[in-house]
Amino acid sequence: MKIVDAYFMQSAQSITDSPSPDVAEVAFLGRSNVGKSSLLNTLTNRKGLAKSSSTPGKTQLINYFNIKFKTNEEESEVPYLFARFVDLPGFGYAKVSKSLKKEWNKNLTQYLEQRPSLQIFVHLIDSRHPHLPIDDNVDEFLNLIKRGDQIIINAFTKIDKLKQNDLSKLKRDNPTGIFISNLKKKGVEQLEKAISEYLFGN
Repeated sequence: MKIVDAYFMQSAQSITDSPSPDVAEVAFLGRSNVGKSSLLNTLTNRKGLAKSSSTPGKTQLINYFNIKFKTNEEESEVPYLFARFVDLPGFGYAKVSKSLKKEWNKNLTQYLEQRPSLQIFVHLIDSRHPHLPIDDNVDEFLNLIKRGDQIIINAFTKIDKLKQNDLSKLKRDNPTGIFISNLKKKGVEQLEKAISEYLFGN
């Protein structure tokens, strides 16, 4: 199962102005500057699909992308399957007003807790800082709200910046994690496979 097409659908401030929840969704969330936009672009093989910002926390909206998967079976009755990737605003931003931050948090929490089509949480974690309190808090929150039909994937980014010993320790400490380098395209196919197998089966 491979991603063969991806395009931007729409942005929304909250679930009230989000698209109809008629397709399975995969939410990508992580601290600002964790490499979320780069990963989305690499995963979909679309260089400018997700826009990254030089200012952490500038992306304030929930961005929806339609994703087209092609099945491996040549004679399949359903050659293509569809899902939606959702790029959520980075958390941990500093230079925003308290009132704006409160509103973002409310809208994000509402999406994460109440969106019926949300099937997978992809929590991106900087591999150089795997246990920052903010990431641990997000993990705890996701495990608290997760429904029985949802899974959490912890994807550790920027592994090309780690020494081999540190990477080996990270893998030992996180046996279910996926370890990604956008630069060297490591772990991207593994993430694509984990997503497609959960959404569509083998």
